[in-house]
Amino acid sequence: MTDWSLPTLFEGVHEKVHAELDLARRALAHPTTKGDASEDVWLHLFNTYLPRRYRAAKAHVVDSNNTFSLQLDVVIYDELYTPPVFAMGAVRVIPAESVYAVFEAKQTANVANLRQAHEKAASVRMLHRTSAPIVNAGVMSPGRKPQPILAGILSLESDWTPAFGAPLRTALLEADDQGRLDMGCFAAAGFFVRDGDTITTNEQSKAATAFLFELIARLQALGTVPALDARAYARWLA
Repeated sequence: MTDWSLPTLFEGVHEKVHAELDLARRALAHPTTKGDASEDVWLHLFNTYLPRRYRAAKAHVVDSNNTFSLQLDVVIYDELYTPPVFAMGAVRVIPAESVYAVFEAKQTANVANLRQAHEKAASVRMLHRTSAPIVNAGVMSPGRKPQPILAGILSLESDWTPAFGAPLRTALLEADDQGRLDMGCFAAAGFFVRDGDTITTNEQSKAATAFLFELIARLQALGTVPALDARAYARWLA
């Protein structure tokens, strides 16, 4: 009888992600189909292993001023306290208040793809977020300050050699605060996190699993999203 083993289980999570990303790259010829398949791998990982308060979807984000983000490959958002603005099949329009993190998903990481990730991150962070008062134990409390929105990039590998060398650091630091990428995973190589101007890398063989745990820790540190002011959105019915 084989004993249970956390290292074996964690390795299995990573190997499944890596194998599916690699299969999408090798087996699918159409660029759009290849991209969609890669996004689905990350979405399945997050929807399987993140706590149920978080959901992940490909989506647009909108604010109560009727301003929309660019299309986002992966949005991690709250599903307990905020409703979607629109849902039809796989189409999601998510209110800005519910967003915890956004990611660009690519087959490979390079300067062009990082710049696209910066642009998409900025398109979400610039949105207005309401914060309605809430009742806690019978006492009305003011709305909480919206938490920072995490942003990052997800890929199978990197076009740089080494993957986490000076070119990556230069590309990450060229973005302003709105477009800043806080973390990223190259499943074949490792992951990085950014705190201010400090970029820390973790190169290892179980990159997807290690990144998943780092993401969970950072989501926990953000706390809960603010309560959405439903009337601020309802005014667009007029």
